[in-house]
Amino acid sequence: MISNEYDFCPSPCYVMYEQALEANLQLLDLVQQQAGVSIICALKGFSFWNSFPLVKQYLKGAAASSVNEARLVAEEMHCEAHTYAPAYTDTDFEDILIYSDHITFNSLSQWERFKGRALAFPKQISFGLRVNPEYSEVKTDLYNPALPGSRLGILAADMPEHLPQGIEGLHFHALCENNSYSLENCLKSFEEKFAPLIRECKWVNMGGGHLITEEDYDVPHLISILTEFKKRYPNLQDVILEPGEAVGWQTGVLVSTVEDIVENKGIKTAILDVSFSCHMPDCLEMPYKPVVLGATSPDENSKFVYRLGGCSCLAGDFIGMGDFAFPEPLEVGDRIVFDDMIHYTMVKTTFFNGVRHPAIGMITKEGDFNLLAQPDYSQYKAKLG
Repeated sequence: MISNEYDFCPSPCYVMYEQALEANLQLLDLVQQQAGVSIICALKGFSFWNSFPLVKQYLKGAAASSVNEARLVAEEMHCEAHTYAPAYTDTDFEDILIYSDHITFNSLSQWERFKGRALAFPKQISFGLRVNPEYSEVKTDLYNPALPGSRLGILAADMPEHLPQGIEGLHFHALCENNSYSLENCLKSFEEKFAPLIRECKWVNMGGGHLITEEDYDVPHLISILTEFKKRYPNLQDVILEPGEAVGWQTGVLVSTVEDIVENKGIKTAILDVSFSCHMPDCLEMPYKPVVLGATSPDENSKFVYRLGGCSCLAGDFIGMGDFAFPEPLEVGDRIVFDDMIHYTMVKTTFFNGVRHPAIGMITKEGDFNLLAQPDYSQYKAKLG
């Protein structure tokens, strides 16, 4: 079976292909160069920090949403972060200032609360506000930041006539796995609501959700949109995009192993050494059905059909979006390989039920497998006390 080609690594294990990552970075850099914008890596979607030296060769930094992410940017990418969080705390804000060169506030009240410390800090930092364009084409409500009642971003009706003193930029984020045409539509709403304030800005951050490295993405159209936007606002010194998923898109897999096969009322379930609740929560939240190497969706001719179940005690820890057909019967010890698991999936793992985290490895451009991390009991225990 195709999946057993991954016997070279431990199980479970995230395996990232360095060559695929570099191809994504080269495409993103092409957009940077031709559109004259800055593309930075959003750690909430791609935090494979062992690859940050390579990322830094192509992109202009990274976006953080916490002190931990900002510190990771400083330590492993050796630059300061563009930081945004829905709320900052008194405890964290000093470190946020230390590790950031751009800081975006989610509300006017947060800016009022922290602006004294922000403006007095003895380092040049550019401050901005997140606004809500009240437009999004994100179909899953859980991932839609522009829904009515959203806590994310300031509505145009609540913004002052001019940018508050000390504010130099506007940030919006309303996309999730969207294309350039969704961005174009979102920009129309953003400009209709905020054009006078955009003309006062030094920079605009268009957030993430731009799936630029997806095969069918219209890159020339994106470059055209960004170029025209910059022409309409010659006052802007920088236009920033911060995708995470586009960086890690199709760069690696999650390798797992069949540990048991159970049957109940004609449904065969292969129980794996990974958990959808702990390791692939988007399969439950989104929800979506991932690609499994060597498997297909079953039809009337399928002989070997299995549901894939996780190893936690949660009753719903299985893929509910449909079963999988395999070319031959599954056996204990077979490798099941989930495709495209390096972005978002990898950063959302939890220690629920004490389930062991997957190892992390990378296949270098030379074709060598490097085992980078193998989480153990000490990390699980440390999280709990």
